[in-house]
Amino acid sequence: MNKGKAVVLVVEDSTIIRMGAVDLVLAAGYEALQARDADEAIAILESRGDVDLVFTDVQMPGTMDGIKLAHYIRDRWPPVRLIVASGAAIIEESSLPGGSSFFSKPYDDHAITDAMAPLLAGDASAGSRV
Repeated sequence: MNKGKAVVLVVEDSTIIRMGAVDLVLAAGYEALQARDADEAIAILESRGDVDLVFTDVQMPGTMDGIKLAHYIRDRWPPVRLIVASGAAIIEESSLPGGSSFFSKPYDDHAITDAMAPLLAGDASAGSRV
């Protein structure tokens, strides 16, 4: 994590949901970045070395969905924490990288921020599925 605010990248193709998630991240006291899809998220991760957590939707247009993105991030940027959300599917625990947290949509804002805090504090065991 940075010496300043933690940086959270929100990856969501729905503009309204993405704006709500960004507002949630900002209200929790973190810096928010946003991407519409996995390709944009990867470009941001490649250009910035300060992303601490990625909060991604599962179903997105583009070259990969949120699950593939989560695995790609875990392989390429292991320290980056992951929260995955989906309104269309309940994700099997085994399909996500270790240490990831899963939330079904619609998710409770407090549950998301409660999950972010230990992840951003460096608690690798904080990953869970809700």
